[in-house]
Amino acid sequence: MTTSHHEHEAAPPRESGLGGALKIALLMVAVIAGFYLLREHWSHFTGNWIYLLLLACPLMHLFHGHGHGGHRGHGSSPNKPGDRED
Repeated sequence: MTTSHHEHEAAPPRESGLGGALKIALLMVAVIAGFYLLREHWSHFTGNWIYLLLLACPLMHLFHGHGHGGHRGHGSSPNKPGDRED
C-alpha cells in the first residue's frame, strides 16, 4: 500500500498594516463601551444575572461549534469483534 504526500507551498506573509491596528482600535472601543453600558445598568444586571448565566449556555454552543470529537462512532465501531482484516 502506498500513500502519496502532497506538498503545500507556504503562503506569503501578510503585511500587518492598517488591518491589525484597526482591529485593536475596535476592540478598545468595544471594551470602553461595554464598561460604560455595564456601569449605567448595573442594577439591572445584578437583578437578572442568573438569566444571563442561563442564556450564556446556548450561546456558547451556538458560537463554539461542534467540539465533541466529531460524529463518527455513534453506536458502531469500525472493527467488530468477530470481523477479521485480511
